Amino acid sequence: MNLKEVIKLADDLVFARTGKHLSDLQEKILRGTWEDEDYKEIAKEVNRSEDRVREVGMELWQILSQELGKRVSKSNFKATFSHFEQHHNQSSYMICGHTLYLPDIPNSHAPNQEASNSKQTENSHQDLSEMPELGAFCDRIPQLDTLTTWILQQRCRLIALTGISGIGKTTLAVQLVQQIKDEFEYVIWCSLDASPTPDEFQHKLIQFFSESEKQDSPATNQKPFPLIKYLQKYRCLAVLDDIHNLFISGELAGKYKPGYEEYRSFFKHIEKLSHQSCFLLIGWEHPREVTQVKSQNTAIRTLQLKGLDIAAGREILREYDLEESSALIHRYQGNPLWLKSIATLIVELGGCVNELLPNDTILLPEDLKDVLDEQCDRLSQIEKQVLSLLAQETQPVTLAKLLEKGTIPSSELINALQSLSRRCLIEQQGSFYDLPPVLRQYIKEL
Repeated sequence: MNLKEVIKLADDLVFARTGKHLSDLQEKILRGTWEDEDYKEIAKEVNRSEDRVREVGMELWQILSQELGKRVSKSNFKATFSHFEQHHNQSSYMICGHTLYLPDIPNSHAPNQEASNSKQTENSHQDLSEMPELGAFCDRIPQLDTLTTWILQQRCRLIALTGISGIGKTTLAVQLVQQIKDEFEYVIWCSLDASPTPDEFQHKLIQFFSESEKQDSPATNQKPFPLIKYLQKYRCLAVLDDIHNLFISGELAGKYKPGYEEYRSFFKHIEKLSHQSCFLLIGWEHPREVTQVKSQNTAIRTLQLKGLDIAAGREILREYDLEESSALIHRYQGNPLWLKSIATLIVELGGCVNELLPNDTILLPEDLKDVLDEQCDRLSQIEKQVLSLLAQETQPVTLAKLLEKGTIPSSELINALQSLSRRCLIEQQGSFYDLPPVLRQYIKEL
């Protein structure tokens, strides 16, 4: 398939989806991408800003992805269309109900993927040594699309991905990085298990981003936030996993450990200063400066991950040859880790779901208790008191009803509810608060 045929095919696909033909800029992006040019080079040729070219490019890849039924990106465009040639070596073919036409194409081998991406590889620096391997990816396509839009199209600078333990935050982030990493010049995954100090962490990033650049001397490197010059010069993606390790246990959510308070300024700089990079934070709780309520016009976002839907939950149960129990999935909140834990218990006991879990019974395997112990050990005493109050209720309760009990001062109760919400340990619908069934059972057994 030559370039003329590629443009014709892309034009047909775009017209089938939008009713419009390729714009001049879209065609320039396709031509540049086919010739292994990056966005900066394409922008220079068309006399447009790199941001505008990137934005139009992302919209174009999304349209092509929708029509072809598979993900198309700048990095795999050439290979995808070459693969398409091998499987549609005919003058007409059907895509999503549309008949599209191409001249007869002599059969040929698809270009080597490594060669087609050689220029991208030369300009891309990736340190994913601390990134976990991707396991089975459950159905998180809407969340994946949301994060991709925030990062690549809306150019958000700071994103918090939160959720209760086992919900699949890291798995989603790994899938995201694998799909968008070639859109960045620098990509790094950092595990915060070792709780690096602010200075140690910033120095690690500077070392990675600078690589072969000449380092500033200690006498001249006196900027309050030296990392910013790299975030401005390069398009960088940094993933910070297990960010809750920066916060102290026994306090309300998001309070930094002693000596770690400078992280507050670090994240404020990431949000407020002008640059072209993105930081993705993953953890059970997030910094207080990254609030859950933000205007969509800001450069900061929070995505709280919920449980899987019934269809995805059934896929997990099938892995254990268990009957497809919607009630079981609902009872365990569609949490992948929780479902795998209870499924393992059921299989090891040789029973069926209805025998071991009649009615609304909830069992807590020891490994599931260990996970909940680890998260709940971080709670303050006031949060533990509030969880005990909620566990006593059989229905969702209002703040007013909790205040009527008179056991916790109103200001402390409000702060505790906010903190528990940020930790994703309680559910809130309007003015009503409730506990997930698994957590309610866990509190009762303490």
